[in-house]
Amino acid sequence: MENRDTHVYAAVPPSPVLGEGEVLVATELVGPGRERVSCPAAPLVRGVLERAGRPVRTGPAELVSPAQDSAFQVAVDRLPSDDGRRIAVAAGAMDSEGRSPLAAACAAADAWVGVAGPRTVLLASPRSWCAGVERAVEVVERLLEEPGRRGRPLFVRKQIVHNTHVVRGLERRGVVFVEELDEVPEGATVVFSAHGVSPAVREEARGRGLEAVDATCPLVTKVHAEARRFSARGDTVVLIGHDGHEEVEGTLGEAPEHSVLVQSPSDVRDVEVPDPDRVTYLTQTTLAADETAEAVDALRARFPRLKEPPSDDICYATTNRQNALEAIVPGAGLVLVIGSANSSNSLRLVERTRRAGTAAHLIGDATGIRPGWLAGVATVALTAGASAPQALVDEVIRALSGLGPVTVQEHSTAVENVRFAPPKEVRTP
Repeated sequence: MENRDTHVYAAVPPSPVLGEGEVLVATELVGPGRERVSCPAAPLVRGVLERAGRPVRTGPAELVSPAQDSAFQVAVDRLPSDDGRRIAVAAGAMDSEGRSPLAAACAAADAWVGVAGPRTVLLASPRSWCAGVERAVEVVERLLEEPGRRGRPLFVRKQIVHNTHVVRGLERRGVVFVEELDEVPEGATVVFSAHGVSPAVREEARGRGLEAVDATCPLVTKVHAEARRFSARGDTVVLIGHDGHEEVEGTLGEAPEHSVLVQSPSDVRDVEVPDPDRVTYLTQTTLAADETAEAVDALRARFPRLKEPPSDDICYATTNRQNALEAIVPGAGLVLVIGSANSSNSLRLVERTRRAGTAAHLIGDATGIRPGWLAGVATVALTAGASAPQALVDEVIRALSGLGPVTVQEHSTAVENVRFAPPKEVRTP
């Protein structure tokens, strides 16, 4: 960190002691007099080091006195401002190749110092959890809190919602996530995820004596009911969606012999149906509205008597988040979308923004942000997919504040007050 106000201090060895080549990214500095200085940018520095394959952890760094020869040293970089912000990293022993962990850590911190400065964050609203996600997570939490649950494992088929932070948090509380029901012991309790399952999965659960609790989003259940109804009247159901997504697999399973999957307008030309006059389309609930419209137009051109669902299958939350982000994109130099890589609605937010010509990136949390993205960017648009907790949004704003003053401007395009009742198995009397 040359040409910057950088100091190296001796430090109290962290507990547990740093391993070979390991780096501690300070979340706060604790001075000799127990004075404390927060280091909000710690997740940003951690992300750089993790992507480089460096073993890293975060926590407070306790300073002793200025020194150059301690086995445990903390490099403190004062940002180019006078408001007390700091980026600090600590390191212990050399790695097996004789490389200094402190040097690598300082290089990671230096990358963020280079893009430090004041910023405006345009915050999209609505964002984060939708009613279907909130309901699914609530189902699992209520089951965990049931009297007599202690010592009895709770199983969830697939991820309850598509967010790694939510899944890991529930795993820490004892939830066991499985891919298929054959991994669940007979007689155990299993929760079906928010994305829904096919009738074949429900039948398998009954056959194995499992206590199944259905956390399927009611808006997905609506699409399932439409698939059954339209196929029963003799229509071929064309489902617009993404192959392999759990929601798509569940919907196709409602009428597998009368359903066809279309992923893009180009797929339409290959669709074969028994009767071109008896075709109805449905959609996955988490698609981008503009791309879906293109697929529907292609279907209508191929099948002029195409029927549509009585109401839009793309859920209100997906549409609201797309509209909210679209409203703030023109004022931003960069868009950050918080969500996991398998979250369909989060990916659609990124894709839709890029199609509009603005740089956009999907991040799992603050550690996913890269220094180069912020170079020359004074205004950042921020949102989160429908399965990402609000806490991750707060973390990103706090991390950016570690680089300089942040002004948050929230823009609301809709108010969401929808709430879905939990399934009967977990309702409070």
